[in-house]
Amino acid sequence: MVSGQPRTQLPSFDLETEMMDLHGAPVAGIDEAGRGPWAGPVVVAAVILDPDRIPDGLNDSKKLTPQARDDRFEEIMAYACVSVVVGQVGRIDRDNILQATLWGMRAAFRGLEVPQASALIDGNALPNRFPGKVVPVIGGDAKSLSIAAASIVAKVTRDRIMVRLAKRYRGYGWETNKGYGTAEHASGIERHGLCPHHRRSFTPIKRILAARGTIANAGH
Repeated sequence: MVSGQPRTQLPSFDLETEMMDLHGAPVAGIDEAGRGPWAGPVVVAAVILDPDRIPDGLNDSKKLTPQARDDRFEEIMAYACVSVVVGQVGRIDRDNILQATLWGMRAAFRGLEVPQASALIDGNALPNRFPGKVVPVIGGDAKSLSIAAASIVAKVTRDRIMVRLAKRYRGYGWETNKGYGTAEHASGIERHGLCPHHRRSFTPIKRILAARGTIANAGH
């Protein structure tokens, strides 16, 4: 390490070990992808890693290249216990994005196929009526290997969903922007209006409609 430069923090299994000592094994890491986009679902993943078969290179999904995410995704799916929940736009618009995400966290945890004793959740918001011991971890995808694994699964799953949707709803650039609020996406809304996968409850979408008089539904 060069003198004076901070060491890059990498996630470890320390938090999981502490949780197992306190509450028993196994421990699930939970994270989401897609809270901020203008379109598409929010995806939540819960992952229980096998301590003897933890894939190399796990990290916050945002710090990995697309190819590295895909490679880690395949290893996680092969060696870990994984549950994935998709919160569709209808739920997001009805309940708001935070509540849709918290619902997904509960549902993903319940969907795990092995008995679970506890969970580590990325962030500082905890779902009500969570069916197990749970601890919030701010910046958890950079601290916990299980949360990092969940962030990768959620991100890759959502990206693949958006690429598939881009083939049906053309002109928004979802194959590259994944539904986030880019200039290309805004231009697509101006040209084509909204499609059923746009989050009408989101303020940026409301502002675009108000400013440009865009038709609420495109004829896709």
